[in-house]
Amino acid sequence: MAQDLMNYNGLVENALRGVVRTALTQAAEDGLPGNHHFYIGFRTGADDVDIPDYLKDRYPDEMTIVVQHQFWGLDITGEWFEITLSFNKRQERLHIPFAAITSFFDPSVQFGLQFQAQAGDDDAEGDNAPAEPVNALPVAADDQTDDEPPMAENDQGVDNVVTLDQFRNK
Repeated sequence: MAQDLMNYNGLVENALRGVVRTALTQAAEDGLPGNHHFYIGFRTGADDVDIPDYLKDRYPDEMTIVVQHQFWGLDITGEWFEITLSFNKRQERLHIPFAAITSFFDPSVQFGLQFQAQAGDDDAEGDNAPAEPVNALPVAADDQTDDEPPMAENDQGVDNVVTLDQFRNK
């Protein structure tokens, strides 16, 4: 097979991260409509992630935040977002680059995206590394819902999860 000098996998990943960026921008501007809410999984050790030390100690590899009822100061740029969430009744500011996001799920409409590590991240395996399945992500924040955890089982209950694997030549 010919070498992909255009890095199409990276281009698609970036475009799909744009969906997350747009959803967060709409939430910041207009609030969350209806029952929409987001589970956002990210690598805590990725470049430029800034979270309190006690959260990084508790979730050294990956954690999932819930953006629903109690969030403040949602700021979005082209490269990252910042949000204040409540953890054990204590408000904490998080800085999360879009490149660190591993999953995005809106259980109100069963829509999800799953991402692979990007080059330059601490745990990246390269541009063509396959997406790792996300199973039982830890959920952090006081505003958890009674909904099923995001993508608890990849082969059950989530019909709209998009991964690049389904488009790759094997």
